[in-house]
Amino acid sequence: MSFVVRAFSSLSEFFFSVVRNRRILWELTRQDLKQRYLGSVLGILWAFIQPLITILVFWFIFSVGFKSQPIKNVPFILWFISGIIPWFFISDALQNGTNAVLAKPYLVKKIVFQVRLLPVIQLMSSMAIHLFFIGILFVFFLLYGYFPTLHWLQIPYFSLGAIFLLLGLTWFTSAVTVFFRDFGQLVAIAVQLGFWVTPVMWSFDIMPEKLWPLLKLNPVFYITEGYRNAMLGTSWFWQFPEWTLYFWAFTTLTFFTGGFVFARLRRHFADVL
Repeated sequence: MSFVVRAFSSLSEFFFSVVRNRRILWELTRQDLKQRYLGSVLGILWAFIQPLITILVFWFIFSVGFKSQPIKNVPFILWFISGIIPWFFISDALQNGTNAVLAKPYLVKKIVFQVRLLPVIQLMSSMAIHLFFIGILFVFFLLYGYFPTLHWLQIPYFSLGAIFLLLGLTWFTSAVTVFFRDFGQLVAIAVQLGFWVTPVMWSFDIMPEKLWPLLKLNPVFYITEGYRNAMLGTSWFWQFPEWTLYFWAFTTLTFFTGGFVFARLRRHFADVL
């Protein structure tokens, strides 16, 4: 019981710190978005252009070139983008969040700044871009004659799940990367492998049914498939109670483990940076 109380207290304190520092976080997020593309002619527009071109290329290859057949009676492009857009968010936030501490060493040495908020800045930057692509997702569905349903209201729920998962992961990866710089490269490789392991470009229905439980151990699968089910209006998240319970148990464990590791290593950051 005492562990639960401490966990709840720690979670509450974290959210209050985010609220208290919301102005600083917002300003640092704006700076981060600018610095990512500093020196380029189009600047921050590249954050939207690159993923959008990727989507259009895949659409042309599979819809025009290969003339891919609908999946589950849904045009391939709609099935595809409803999975790859949340993947873009997760991969971008994870890779940038992993370097959150290294990217802003000057803030680590400021006593008044809460260093554990550094991954939050990267997450907010990725979320700002993600909101734009959620709008693109809605536009694609409308162009194909799919109009909003109540299932679309699940998008904020799955976005929230991704945020909690990413916070825990980036607390862990950003702390470890300070002491083991190659860890960031390992995360990048893991993201590349994750793209093909997660059913983003392929439907898990093509896999033998006995492998389905193994695929569902991947928490990112819950997010990408959740976006698809929401946009296509096929199901609600509570229709899969065991899967939902597993995801939140895994995410909660990751959140508190990442926070614990970050807190333990944080005191040594200034000595290394």
